[in-house]
Amino acid sequence: MRNPPVRPGFWRGVNNNQNAIYLECFMDELAHAAGVDPLEYRRRLMKNHPKHLAVLNAVAEKGGWGKPAAKGVYRGLAQHMGYGSYVAASAEVSVNDQGTIKVHRIVAATNCGHAVNPAQIERQIEGSFAYGLGAALMQEITIDGGKVVETNFDSYPILRMDDMPAVESLILPTNDFWGGVGEPTIFVAAPAVLNAIFAATGKRVRTLPVKSEELRKA
Repeated sequence: MRNPPVRPGFWRGVNNNQNAIYLECFMDELAHAAGVDPLEYRRRLMKNHPKHLAVLNAVAEKGGWGKPAAKGVYRGLAQHMGYGSYVAASAEVSVNDQGTIKVHRIVAATNCGHAVNPAQIERQIEGSFAYGLGAALMQEITIDGGKVVETNFDSYPILRMDDMPAVESLILPTNDFWGGVGEPTIFVAAPAVLNAIFAATGKRVRTLPVKSEELRKA
């Protein structure tokens, strides 16, 4: 529980965004502590949860998990459930010698039950990553003397086109429930990237935004 100096308001995705980071980054830590591949570790835990497992397996297969990535590129996984939908993501990132991160590719799977308008779902997924990655990588609100320092987009940056990774959307409807699509895929944006950063650098990011972290290799 945190008690910030100002009253927090709702953010798209509400508390599931934070909870997914806590859960899925810790899950990654557990997998590495156990000496088990992060995908296989999750599969063992999800063996009795077929909807969770289906989206996880889909992004792993499409994302090439277990196969060599391009030189200098590393992968991370995350899965979550919220607002009635099951989501997962695979992220591919690189970190240069200056510690600057580049997100190259996202593979995202969503099972929202009934997929009435697949094209709209794809756009919601892509928009979720533009929103979620911006918050994870660069956005923050700071308080000085009781006032918010950031006043406009010159001091509160958003993800630009050259920062936006390629997003491949996988829609996996099981047609047996009604779930949301506007918020759920935001949940896995940050943890998938943070787990990929660990794979690239061996460092765990525990404070956001990522821009404030020292990611240069020692």
